[in-house]
Amino acid sequence: MTPKEMLAKLVSFNTESQRSNLDLIHFCRDYLASLGVESRLAPSPDGQKANLYATIGAQAAGGVVLSGHTDVVPVAGQAWTSDPWTLTERDGKLYGRGTCDMKGFDAIALALAPEMLAAPLKRPIHIALSYDEEVGCRGARVLIEAMAKDGYSPSAVIVGEPSMMKVVTGHKGGLRMRTTVRGHAVHSSRIDVGVSAVMVAGELIHWHNETMARNKAQTPATNGFEPPYSTLHVGVVEGGTAVNIAAEHCSFTHEVRCIPGERQEDYVALYKAKLAEIEPAMKAIAPEAGIDFEVTSDTPAMGPETDGAAEALCRRLTGDNGRHVVAYGTEGGLFQRAGWSTVVCGPGDIAQAHQPDEFLSVAQLEAGTAFIRSLIADLSR
Repeated sequence: MTPKEMLAKLVSFNTESQRSNLDLIHFCRDYLASLGVESRLAPSPDGQKANLYATIGAQAAGGVVLSGHTDVVPVAGQAWTSDPWTLTERDGKLYGRGTCDMKGFDAIALALAPEMLAAPLKRPIHIALSYDEEVGCRGARVLIEAMAKDGYSPSAVIVGEPSMMKVVTGHKGGLRMRTTVRGHAVHSSRIDVGVSAVMVAGELIHWHNETMARNKAQTPATNGFEPPYSTLHVGVVEGGTAVNIAAEHCSFTHEVRCIPGERQEDYVALYKAKLAEIEPAMKAIAPEAGIDFEVTSDTPAMGPETDGAAEALCRRLTGDNGRHVVAYGTEGGLFQRAGWSTVVCGPGDIAQAHQPDEFLSVAQLEAGTAFIRSLIADLSR
């Protein structure tokens, strides 16, 4: 099966993050088994999804992990001009949900498994496919734990997120949160004896702007990130019933995208201190009023490594010696936190990710294929 044929097969599985990925994972398992390669599955806690990992080549220490996720973002509400679950080629572009982010890399790794088996690999290649990357990198945590328990200790991890085959050595982390404000409803003419959950939420939302402005003023613009500082953002706000009622309830989802070197738990501590500052005045008016807060996902940043094995390998294979960091997050920070040298390097342009009519150019599919073939040759020397 060629990389393009494999991509068509992978795209045909609807693996939106709210759905199970088991049909795709079982296909990958059966495909590898047909080649004589044994896979292991690391299921989600509810058993509705699974990671897959497999080793090809000499069972030696080290080796290289080719890491990809299998879930994709939803297509609902997007104006597609072709079926998102059918690979469609037009003008040198391969259209379909996940072609770029990131089933293209997955397809290359799987399609070249026969070439890996035929090569005299001195160090193994590990294929690792995860679930739920798009909703907080949930699957990678289970995957890494399972691989570590099985004794995996790779010398390098290549996360094949779309980078136009550039060697990306750093990205921001992602901290996602939800805050729910419990107010005390009264007629708005007597707001003095009520607690407006919406207005309290507004104060907390403003804290995000203030904190981000402080980050902007204090962070040197020399780290390569755009923007160079940690950003804070509130994405969804829900609350209130009428213009003349002090809102009893308001909730919002929010995030911090943290540059390497800053600790996401420090932002949690700062925010909790703000909650502790506001809540007593609310309870003084209405004891039932208050603020509930939870962290919904926490994915670490990936930072440049000193003498990183993964970086050296990918620079050697691609010839790319530029300095590249990105604002979007990946599973790379989790692999790095496990002690495994990691970079991001994969086919496609991140500008296409999550978009209607998402595509991967044929040229990028070919570039990614050439890269993995170079890796096979390198590990066979």
